[in-house]
Amino acid sequence: MSRGASLGRVAAAYVVAVAAGLAWLVWGPETGQLWLDTVIADLIATFVIFVASRIYRNSSFYDAYWSVIPPLLALYWWFDSGARVDDARWWLMMSIMLAWSVRLTGNWAVSFSGLHQEDWRYPLLRARAGRFEFVADLLGIHVFPTLQVFAGLIPVYVVVTRTDEPLGVLDVVAFVVGIGALSIETIADLQMRCFVAAGSSGQIMESGLWSWSRHPNYFGEFGVWLSFGLFGLAADPGTWWVLSGAAVMLLMFQFVSIPMMEQRNLQRRPSYRDVISRVPRFVPRPPRRVSA
Repeated sequence: MSRGASLGRVAAAYVVAVAAGLAWLVWGPETGQLWLDTVIADLIATFVIFVASRIYRNSSFYDAYWSVIPPLLALYWWFDSGARVDDARWWLMMSIMLAWSVRLTGNWAVSFSGLHQEDWRYPLLRARAGRFEFVADLLGIHVFPTLQVFAGLIPVYVVVTRTDEPLGVLDVVAFVVGIGALSIETIADLQMRCFVAAGSSGQIMESGLWSWSRHPNYFGEFGVWLSFGLFGLAADPGTWWVLSGAAVMLLMFQFVSIPMMEQRNLQRRPSYRDVISRVPRFVPRPPRRVSA
C-alpha cells in the first residue's frame, strides 16, 4: 500500500473516530459532568482507532491520536461553556496547544512511510503479553495513553471552568515555559531528521541539543504539559493537583519511554554506553567530561 493510500485510511479512521465521539456528546445520555461526558467520548473515539488498528494489524493507527485529540477536546469545552473564559489566558494557552498539535502531527505525517511499517515498541509490547496481546493492544497501546493525555488536559478544563482569577505572572511563566519547550522539541526533531537524512544510519546522534541531553525531545514534550499545568494553576491557584497530569507524563518518560529507547540503543549500538557516560539523560546541560 502506498504512503498516500495509507494516510488516506488513517485520516478516514480519525474522521469516523471523531464523529463517533461527537455523536455521543450530542445524542448520548448526559452524565451531568462535562469532563465525564468528554472522557467517555474520548474512549469511544479511541475504540474506533483500536478497531482500525486490529483490521490493518498495525497499532500505529494510534500514533497521531496523542496530538490530534487534545485541541478538539479543549475547543469543545470552550464552546460548551459558552466561551465564558478569560480570553487572554485562554488564547495564550491555546496558542501553545495549537502550535504543539500542528508540530507534532506534522512531524508524524512527515515521518510516516505507510501502513507497512509500525512503531517498533508495539510489536514488542504485544509479544511480551503473549496470549494476552489483545488486552495489551487495547489497554496498553490505546486506552492507557488516552487516559494519560486526558489527565494532562485537566488544567485546560480548569482554565475553561474557573474564570475568576485575573491574568497574572504565573500565566506569563506558563507561556514562556510552553514556548521554550516547543522550541526545544522542534529543534531536537529537526536536528535528528537532518542527521538521519545525511545517511548516518547506525551512528549515534551527539551534536546540537543531543549533546546536552540523550532525550531532548522528551524533555521538550514534558515542558509543554507542564505549561498546561501552570496555566491551570494560574486559573485556580489553590488547585496544585492540576500539575498531576504533567507529573504522570514525567513518570511515563522516566520509567517507560526512556528505558525502552535506551535498551534498544544499547542492543543496536554497543558504543551507546559511552554516550550514557557523558551525555545527561533528560534535563539538558553541558556533557560530562570523562577522564581518560
